[in-house]
Amino acid sequence: MTLWQRLLNTFGFHRATDRLSFQVDPELLQSLQGLAENEQRPHDEVAADLLSIALAQRNAANFYLERWRDLSPREQQVAALVCLGYTNRQIANRLVISIETVKSHVRNVLNKFNLHSKIELRQTLSDWDFNDWR
Repeated sequence: MTLWQRLLNTFGFHRATDRLSFQVDPELLQSLQGLAENEQRPHDEVAADLLSIALAQRNAANFYLERWRDLSPREQQVAALVCLGYTNRQIANRLVISIETVKSHVRNVLNKFNLHSKIELRQTLSDWDFNDWR
């Protein structure tokens, strides 16, 4: 079963008579066809791969947003400052808490996000804008 067929099955289209239809911007379609030509693959296969990747990214974004909402306000502050590149000492001074408390908050954040390091946290949330937390 091709990826496209698996994707269609995911959306409930099982028979050949079922049709998935949606409007595609002509510029997007042209880009898709160009990409398919460059990769020497059928355009429906490339479209299915791109859609699968986009869905995975969207699911990951939703997962991390839910994890963010599970953080306490102080954990959110600490996570934002970590993502802005602050050290534990700088975070402690800024929030007027001990370095050990910062470490505890960082550990809690990493556990809730199922990550192992501050670097992973920065990478995971690299698309998020934390400038308002400065």
